[in-house]
Amino acid sequence: MKIAAMTFRLRASWVRSLKEKRMIVSSLVSKLQNRFHVSAAEIDDQDTHQIIIIGLAAVVPHNAFADSLMESISLFVEENCDAEILEEIREIR
Repeated sequence: MKIAAMTFRLRASWVRSLKEKRMIVSSLVSKLQNRFHVSAAEIDDQDTHQIIIIGLAAVVPHNAFADSLMESISLFVEENCDAEILEEIREIR
């Protein structure tokens, strides 16, 4: 049994308030949880308007499944979030 962990650092340059940011984060986190059955949350920079850092984790049976899941999540974030992806970190533990 393995743990697949990902961190996304996103920039939403049009966001002008923490309320706007919360709406984006809440929507993305809910979509990720519902579609991929992963644990997801905003993990850092909660007080910065335009930077969003989301962490995800999932228990997976083996490395191949982890790689496939992380690739699917990466594509999903690209296609379903208007924010620019600044950084993506993938880990299998």
